[in-house]
Amino acid sequence: MRVLIGEDEALLREGLSLVLVHGGFDVVGTARSGAALVAASDELRPDLVITDIRMPPGRTDDGLRAALKIRATWPDLAIVVLSQHLQRRYARELLDAPTAGTGYLLKQRISDIDTFCADLRRVCAGETVLDPEVVALMLSQARSEHDALHRLTPRQHEVLTLMAEGRSNAFIAHALSVTEKAVVQHVSHIYSELDLPPSEDDHRRVLAVTRYLGR
Repeated sequence: MRVLIGEDEALLREGLSLVLVHGGFDVVGTARSGAALVAASDELRPDLVITDIRMPPGRTDDGLRAALKIRATWPDLAIVVLSQHLQRRYARELLDAPTAGTGYLLKQRISDIDTFCADLRRVCAGETVLDPEVVALMLSQARSEHDALHRLTPRQHEVLTLMAEGRSNAFIAHALSVTEKAVVQHVSHIYSELDLPPSEDDHRRVLAVTRYLGR
């Protein structure tokens, strides 16, 4: 799996490269600014782009801007952004156009190498993976914003929280000690409560998550 890294701090860049190589990934390039990351993506066409949100020249959200620009040009390219701090807005922007695998993880997750690499593989497989702390923050701010969310049962909230972390129905069933059939029923009820009818043009699972996280 070919990976391009966007990180301006040399120590973090080299450390992340070593983690990825150890995890079986092929690091095909690195970039130290948002503009360089976009250019490298066009040139190298990696399978996955991993970038820090804060990159030169502005050192605010230049990495995120670069990621969104890459997603607009290459909609099938998987993208993971890393952040030192929780920012609800960043996750929401990434979820605006989930055309391919998308991830938003805190940098502290890199220390758990096996879990981090597993999350990257899930993103490359087309899943959406959000850091649990990001999900918790977004949910705490979103629950009072939508009347429909208040109609969800506590169990449906648990199911949708795990959906927001990118978990499969099988994983949710195991985590909540219920059958996979029960999870499917909960998901169906969630769609009904959030007024998300079947559609060939929409991915209801993603729409439910973005609605729940404060869209």
